[in-house]
Order: sequence, then C-alpha cells, then structure tokens
Amino acid sequence: MERILIVEDSKMMVQVLSHMVRKELGFEPVVTQSMADTIELMDGGDTDFLAAILDLTLPDAPRGEVIDHVLAKNIPAIVLTATFDENKREEILKKNVVDYVVKESRYSYDYVMRLIGRLDRNRRITAMVVDDSRTARGFVKSLLRQHNFNVVEASDGKQALVTLHANPNTRLVITDYNMPVMDGFELTTTIRKEFDKDAMAIIGLSGQGSPTLSAKFIKNGANDFLSKPFSHEEFYCRVMQNMEAIENVDTIKDAANRDYLTRLFNRRYFFEMGRESYHDAVNNGTPLSIAMVDIDHFKKINDGFGHDAGDVVLKRMSELLDEQFGVDQLVARFGGEEFCILFDGSELGDAENQLEAFRTLIEQTTVETEAGPVNFTISVGVTESLSDNIDAMIKVADEYLYRAKETGRNQVIGG
Repeated sequence: MERILIVEDSKMMVQVLSHMVRKELGFEPVVTQSMADTIELMDGGDTDFLAAILDLTLPDAPRGEVIDHVLAKNIPAIVLTATFDENKREEILKKNVVDYVVKESRYSYDYVMRLIGRLDRNRRITAMVVDDSRTARGFVKSLLRQHNFNVVEASDGKQALVTLHANPNTRLVITDYNMPVMDGFELTTTIRKEFDKDAMAIIGLSGQGSPTLSAKFIKNGANDFLSKPFSHEEFYCRVMQNMEAIENVDTIKDAANRDYLTRLFNRRYFFEMGRESYHDAVNNGTPLSIAMVDIDHFKKINDGFGHDAGDVVLKRMSELLDEQFGVDQLVARFGGEEFCILFDGSELGDAENQLEAFRTLIEQTTVETEAGPVNFTISVGVTESLSDNIDAMIKVADEYLYRAKETGRNQVIGG
C-alpha cells in the first residue's frame, strides 16, 4: 500500500487529512507534527512515500524550513498554508514542490487528494514534449517529471511521430507551434488521424501573441492551448484537467464493456474483441480456441441458499476466472451462470488442460455466504474449429457444453 507523509501540527487537520487519504485514496497516512519528528523519521531510513503533505508553518519551522528536508529525500511535496502570500508562493514554487495550496475550503483538501491521485496514476503514463528549443523542452520536461510522468522528447513533429510509435503508452503530447520540418499544427493533425481526443491529450504551446493561435490549435485537434510564458499552477491545472477528462471517458467505456455484478467483460465486448482475434487467426493461420463454461445446478444454489448467495457464487467464480485466465485470455460473462473464454494462440489440447485444471480448482473451492458454505462444480465445452465465424465457433463450444451437461456434468468436453 502506498504511504502519504502528513506533516501537520493541528490535530483537527491531521484527522481530516488522514481520513481523506484512507477513504478517498486507499493509502496509508503517516503523521509527524514537527520538523524535528519529520527529520528523525526520514533519517531513520523511512522515506518510501508517494508524496508528502506539508504544513508551511510548524512550531519549530515557522518559515517552511521542513520543505527542503523533505525534498532532499526525493519525496514529492504538496505545501499547505493558511494564508496566501504572493512572495512566499513564488519562493516555494521555485523549490520545485508539486503545488502550493491555500486552506480556503473543503475543496482545497479535495484538490490535494486529486493531486496525490494524479501523482500515483502519472507513474504509469508517458508524456511527450515536442519543441525545437532544448531549453524549452527541458523546462516542460522538468515540470512533468515533478508530477511523476514518464517523459520522452522530440525536437520537431517528424521526430515526434517516430518517438510516439516507439512509446505506445503515450497519452499526453505537449507541442510547440513553431518548429522546423513539421510544425505543431501539422503534428496535431497527423496524430489525430490515429488517436482520438479521448485517447491522447494534445496541448499546444506558443510564445507568439496571436489571439487566433489557440483557436487554430484546437480546430486542428488539440485538446488545449497555453501561451508562453505560463505559471506552474496554470500548467499543472491544464494537464490535470485534460488527463482527468481522458480517464473519465476510460471509466465510462470500461463500465459499458463490463458486467455490472461480476466486473468481467460483457457479451457485447466479447464479440467486439473476439471477432478481431478470429479474423487474425483465420488470416494468419494461428490457433484459436473458445470455451463455454456453465455452473452446474445453479438454480438449486439460488433456491437452496437464496439469490444473494447465488450472486456471491457468481462473483467468486468470476474472480477465479479472472485470476486464472484474465491476463492472457479474453474472459466474459455471457449471462446468468454462463461464461465464455477465448484462448488466443492456444490449440485445443492446451486449452483443455487449462480448463481441466480450472474445473478441479472449482470443485475444491468452498464459497462462504451468509446462508452458509456453498460448493459447486462446472461443465465446460471447448472447440478449436474456426467454422464460418466466431458466432459459429461459440455454437460448437455450446454443443460440447450441452454434451458435458447431458453426460454427467463436472467435466470438460472438447473437439
């Protein structure tokens, strides 16, 4: 579990921040209430923190002296202050803290939690900076790295396209307008031919004073635009806003693709992705197997233990399916107690062996419910016959499943 260092002398603030860190982020708060305690903690080797929330004014550090000690341990720092002071703000931001937040309202603390969540997620995101000026690239790169982004760079649009394809996890591009070879407009237009706005954010930059430049950038497909020079806060707010917008779309798409109860993929998504795998197998001559899996006597579970217990069994079954097959294969709930697995690249024998091991696992599993412990078995039908299409493959697998049911259940039958 990730840990957050909270350096705050107010007991009330410690309670508020600790509660929010636990509830909203699921992280562990570690609290110190003075600079001396903080230094003692860190000098003892305890520096493994995702971020630190620092009160600017402590009894033994009234001018923010604790900030330098925390930054020296390479811990990203978010500074909280009760009052806004422009000179102090400039001084603190020059120290390369994550942000400087005034304790004005509940929203201030919500913003701090958003910042920490952003720091966590940014570690898995690659951002690309495109600018022909090495100094300008370095400046933007340093800002992004302060927020835990993985950063790659390019000196013009043409080089950026090569770098982009070499780094497929890129979700943010920050590009200057005026560059040789390929400018920011052309780069943005070219990227948009392959990546939609909800898949990759593009923020345009320019030091030119034209009032129409931002509109041109956005009309060419950019998500946002910043005029140089810009403040650290504006830059980070724009980046956060654009990344959160993409993630919100991801959340909506994920919800549309998943079964509400079990969180496995749903039937619609299975066919959408499965058809691609089927066509690849046909065109490339690679093996493909499909299995239909059904819980035996599920109606008896519902009748004997209740529908709530039945839901618990479905959830546990889905968890085990995901653990056993979810990394390498496509697993979906088709409805009721029926599931489907697509083995991309697996021949029938390999799929049968994996399914038989899973059948044994289920047979040995006891699911605890409020109505009592439930044991159950599964029947499986599997095929590698490509047939005419994926629908026909599923029909064949379903026929083998029916045969498994009719000849005693709790078995795997394939062909």
